[in-house]
Amino acid sequence: MGTWDRKPARRLTRRDVLRTGLTTAGTLSAGALLAPGRGWAQGKRGGILRVRGYDPPHFDPDLTLAFKTNTTLSFVYNKLVRHKIGPGVTPGTFAVEPDLAERWEAPDDTSYVFYLRKGVRWQNKPPVNGRELTAEDVKFTLDRFLSEKGNPLRFVLDPVDRVEVVDRYTVRFRLKEPFVWLVDVLASPVGPGWIIAREMVDKYGDLKKAETAIGTGPFILERYEPNVKTVFRRNPNYFRAGLPWVDGVDWLVMEDEAAGLAAYRTGQLDAGPNHWWSLRQPDVAAVKKSHPQLIYQDFLSNVTHGIYMRTDKPPFNDVRVRRAISHAIDRPAVIESVFLKGEPTPAISRGLPEWSPRIDELGSGAKYYRYDPKEARRLLAEAGFPQGLKTLLNSTAGYGSDFIDAVQLIQRQLKESGIEAELKLQEFGAHVSTTFVGKFEGLAMDPFSIAWQPHETLYGMYMPEQPRNSSHVNDPKLTAMLKEQMRTQDLAARKKLIFDIQRYAADQQYYVYLYCVGFTACWQPYVKNYAPNPSFDYGNRAAALWLDR
Repeated sequence: MGTWDRKPARRLTRRDVLRTGLTTAGTLSAGALLAPGRGWAQGKRGGILRVRGYDPPHFDPDLTLAFKTNTTLSFVYNKLVRHKIGPGVTPGTFAVEPDLAERWEAPDDTSYVFYLRKGVRWQNKPPVNGRELTAEDVKFTLDRFLSEKGNPLRFVLDPVDRVEVVDRYTVRFRLKEPFVWLVDVLASPVGPGWIIAREMVDKYGDLKKAETAIGTGPFILERYEPNVKTVFRRNPNYFRAGLPWVDGVDWLVMEDEAAGLAAYRTGQLDAGPNHWWSLRQPDVAAVKKSHPQLIYQDFLSNVTHGIYMRTDKPPFNDVRVRRAISHAIDRPAVIESVFLKGEPTPAISRGLPEWSPRIDELGSGAKYYRYDPKEARRLLAEAGFPQGLKTLLNSTAGYGSDFIDAVQLIQRQLKESGIEAELKLQEFGAHVSTTFVGKFEGLAMDPFSIAWQPHETLYGMYMPEQPRNSSHVNDPKLTAMLKEQMRTQDLAARKKLIFDIQRYAADQQYYVYLYCVGFTACWQPYVKNYAPNPSFDYGNRAAALWLDR
């Protein structure tokens, strides 16, 4: 039960992506671009989609790392490009397709040009009042992202020098150096993706309030009830003609797992009440027995759970202490005791298999994944802690009770190896704005390393002085490897570099990577044209589905 077998899906190369942008988007009709799968014309208009959602710390995408913000904003905003959606998409694959940009090109190694769709309009609410989106909006969004002092994700566009308006519908990215991941990064459902309007920032100063969430996306935010729900209604002027099929979405806050499951069992929800619209694994068998008519699909999460620490301070600046922590943890036992399905994982989750080596492919670092309390105590003694050590273990209850069960189990495992870690739980918003960005002492544990492609995860967590570098890593060898993979056009050579980075990371244990979780997505049979994918882009998936009830 502690392993998960999946056949890796082929990932689009940079050449494939550019070809998609240059030819497919340029030659297909607008109607064809709307069709993510067969049977599109059979869609049914109407109904309210009722699903588990989140209460965001606030609504400004440039001022938080919180997934609860980005998932909520996905209903309202668009990006230049997006990850492909629809029932034909295999969970864990993230092919890039046009969104606000109808096509793009890379004239040379240090510039990209994006050509916008014409006639895209902002939602018809003041102060934008349905005006047309232009290249100036894209430039404003990117300039704000690059200059906002409080932006913890600024690092993802480090190679960008400036964004230029070529004409009303064309923008050019000028790069400081070659950056093969730019299009993938712009498709990411966090960071620089969501295109925002200058009028909103001019009026409110920032975008933290719910009323600032006015975009070009498929749904209009009608009402926000803190800690209860966000109500979205269909955008009648959405540029993808005919979408969304549903009249709206009730995005319901359901942190109580028992209440969420009860709501789903009684037909008050249209999809599973857990993360990614899934069922908690302990509930799967019973629900399958009582509700065999529901649709079920297993997939492996692209999120790595792990422990991070202040490697810039004793005792965690000693590699022997870090390796002792890794030896202290019985990863398969945590998976089987708490999550039931999952797999031990390196830096990039096994849910993204093309970029994630198996543990037995990690070279010399693979041995530190072995549960070995005796070796953990020996390493601690060698590092000057023959009686063990005491520290803090920071975390949050904001990910649900299963995660807290895992934290407490790991706390006990650490103690058995001589590491007494006092648990310190924070409110979710406070946690992601402090501990998650490296403002803590001792150890911390989170599902912290989500990957749609490997660059953002590795670069953010290992480049010195980045807010996302939660462990305060400063290793010149890692820095050099990260810089090299960013400019490597050849896909096979880049993959080798990505694997080498993860082998070196496993040896150094700056982050103690633990596991990724297996999920069972579940939805009602009347929910059509839907398939799960571990992306924060719930909005586009909701816009493409319909309710046949």
